[in-house]
Amino acid sequence: MTLLAPNLDDRRFQDLVDDAKRLVQERSDRWTDHNVSDPGVTLIEAFAWMTDQLLYRLNRVPDRNYVKFLELIGVHLYPPASAHAPITFWLSAPQPATVTIPAGTEVATVRTGEQPPIVFSTTEERAIVTTSLARVGSMLDGKSLRDHGDAISMKSAVSPFSSPPKPGDALLVGLSAAVPGCAVNLRFVARIEGVGVDPDDPPLAWEAWTGDGWTACELERDTTGGINRDGDVVIHVPPGHVESSIEKLKAAWLRARVTEPHEGQPAYSASPEIRGVTAYTIGGTADAMNAELVRNEYLGESEGVPGGRFRLKKAPVVTGEKALVLEVLVDGAWQEWTQRPNFAASGPDDRHFVLDAATGQVELGPAVRMPDGSQRRYGAVPPRGAGIRVPLYRAGGGQAGNVAAGSLSVLKASIPYVSRVENRRGGRGGVDGEDIEQAKLRGPIVLRTRDRAVTAEDFEHIARDVAPEVARVRALPVSDGAEAGSVRVLVVPAVSSTGGGLAFDELVPSEETLERITRRLDETRLVGTRVVVEPPAYRGVTIIARVRARPRTDPARLQQDALEALYRYYHPTVGGPEGSGWPFGRPVVAGEVHAALQRVRGTERVEDVRILGADPVTGERGKPTDRLDVEPNALVFSYDHQVLVEEGA
Repeated sequence: MTLLAPNLDDRRFQDLVDDAKRLVQERSDRWTDHNVSDPGVTLIEAFAWMTDQLLYRLNRVPDRNYVKFLELIGVHLYPPASAHAPITFWLSAPQPATVTIPAGTEVATVRTGEQPPIVFSTTEERAIVTTSLARVGSMLDGKSLRDHGDAISMKSAVSPFSSPPKPGDALLVGLSAAVPGCAVNLRFVARIEGVGVDPDDPPLAWEAWTGDGWTACELERDTTGGINRDGDVVIHVPPGHVESSIEKLKAAWLRARVTEPHEGQPAYSASPEIRGVTAYTIGGTADAMNAELVRNEYLGESEGVPGGRFRLKKAPVVTGEKALVLEVLVDGAWQEWTQRPNFAASGPDDRHFVLDAATGQVELGPAVRMPDGSQRRYGAVPPRGAGIRVPLYRAGGGQAGNVAAGSLSVLKASIPYVSRVENRRGGRGGVDGEDIEQAKLRGPIVLRTRDRAVTAEDFEHIARDVAPEVARVRALPVSDGAEAGSVRVLVVPAVSSTGGGLAFDELVPSEETLERITRRLDETRLVGTRVVVEPPAYRGVTIIARVRARPRTDPARLQQDALEALYRYYHPTVGGPEGSGWPFGRPVVAGEVHAALQRVRGTERVEDVRILGADPVTGERGKPTDRLDVEPNALVFSYDHQVLVEEGA
């Protein structure tokens, strides 16, 4: 059990006042008025208040000693993780030369009277490459290429698909240059012949050749109704787009492929006719993170003694990318020093340093006095007077970076020919840093684990340590079946949006995160233990409820508040009874739904509640029930709730 910290003095304000009054009675029999109106009693209360403050600080000593002990065993606060979001830079018009978006370009949300702007900076350079139409062709059923270049140049009508079109038929557009990560505008001159399709949902998929195969493009807009009339198709080309040859015709290929219609989607009954195509680049997308890029920060000069400490101006420092590099000026040249987690394996000549990412403190190797009186150095010491700098680092992070799609619209510094910016998807991965109370709870686990994964808590601690950007980790031992004896580690990424249903891809951690956790757990597991790192089995839940509003309550506002309450309560990272995420394996019952809705301001009573399970991939719903059971390795998330509000009498 946890040892309780001793209370060094348990007296409080009233106890001190009562003790002082008893002493007055014993030592001064002439002082008989002990009421609060007496000036002497006022002085007693004033000194009792001051003494109470001193006792409060005295009782903080055990906490301070505990924190110092955590520092001795190497426990540091986890820094916040930064959210990432793709930022699209739209050009004002097609440009004759390449426009380059440098790494570190800052974009932000709009400043409001209540909130400062949330700033993101790009992590990569994005070249918006100029391109034009080079080839036009088509393929029927994946067979030989039909070249339509001459017909298009003569403005003759071309039918790119079979009659009637079949799934797999494709219109191929060859660009003069590859445009990885760029937005391309394809302008068509076409005639409505492909009748039967829904112009807002044609059975077409836009793809780009990336060297290893055809990769899906993201469709920004299509005003052609499925290449059926004059208009523009704007697509976002994936980063791996390259030039290639198809039957000796070299170009940077894009294609529009006829797909198998899904349920309720009309198919083509005839091929559309194309009379002209032009292509040009209109924008580019770069990854950005919620952090400020700091370059060439000078920390100061070395004093030439072991254990030197320096503080970065910006904190916390973003981890997870490349390790921080420290540079020391020696004999007119900058020497690189390498970051290490600790100095345990550092020799006296190793140019190593340790970074506390949460506070931004840089520490150089110490010297330890040995039993024989000599000193042993762990890490090299820069010469006295040597300048020290950090060439590049990023500072920032936190849950506030999980912004909504379209909210990053302010370009902090103008870039020629860029008219506007936007994030097509919301920020993902932002996690607040660890506080001291959480570190106190983690301390005993660190002391017991010592980088060895034995219990389920050990696996969770090590996974969180190597991937602080994830929101939740749950380790479940498997005791039966073919995987008996293995450990399943479930990883939930940081998702903070609670205003509506979550997209399924938002709940899946990145492959890089899963691989990083797997490598670390493979190093620390016991021999013979099999570790599987994966996302949970998500169970979508749809709640259909009918509530009655109180008199003089706006039904529309109550409906919105009730939906927000449901989306927040059944949320994988911020929901549940404790507000720390819906518990793994916890069933969804009608009673909790009633309680969540009854707490919404303006609710008179909850008339009816129905719970439906929902497939997160297909969206198919199950039958209404009062209880939705969930497997131990499954996690619930909200999927399209519905609330009907009846006006109160």
